Amino acid sequence: MAGLEGIEQPRGHSRAPAARWSPAVEDERALRALELYGNPADAEVTLPSRPESAATARRLAQVVVLRQWGLTPKMTEDAVLLVSELVGNAVRHTGARVFGLRMRRRRGMIRIEVRDPSRGLPCLLPVQELDTTGRGLYLIDKLSDRWGVDLLPRGKTTWFEMRVADR
Repeated sequence: MAGLEGIEQPRGHSRAPAARWSPAVEDERALRALELYGNPADAEVTLPSRPESAATARRLAQVVVLRQWGLTPKMTEDAVLLVSELVGNAVRHTGARVFGLRMRRRRGMIRIEVRDPSRGLPCLLPVQELDTTGRGLYLIDKLSDRWGVDLLPRGKTTWFEMRVADR
C-alpha cells in the first residue's frame, strides 16, 4: 500500500475472502426478512430482543422506505440508521424478550415505532466528540423532525418522524 511500506498489515485468520456488500445480496436478504417476519408497514412485526435483530430491522426498513414507499436513498439511509438506534436501545436497555417494529407513512411524513414491554424512559444525554457509546438518541434527535415516547399500559412505544415530499 502506498505510504505503508515496511509496516506490517493486519491479516485475517480465515482463508475465505472477505464478504463484500452487494445491493443485490442485501435486497435478497431484505426480501427474505420481509417474508419471514412480515411487513412493518402493514402491521407491527415482532422480533426477538437480540443484537442480530438490529440487522433484520434495518433490512425491513430499507425495503419499505426505498422499495415500497419509493423514497430517496438519503432518506432511506437516515431512516435505517435511526431504526438501528431504536432497536439497539430496546435490546440493550429493556430486558425484553421481544419488541415490535411498525412503520407508517402519512401525508408528508413517515413514522417508525419500536414497542417494548419496559416503561423505563429513554434519556437524551449530552454527547462529547470522542464518545463511542450513548449517541443513539442524539442521532435520532438530530436526524428526525420529531421523536418521542408513548407510555402504554404495559410498556412503551419509542418513535421518530421524518418529513417527506409527497409526489
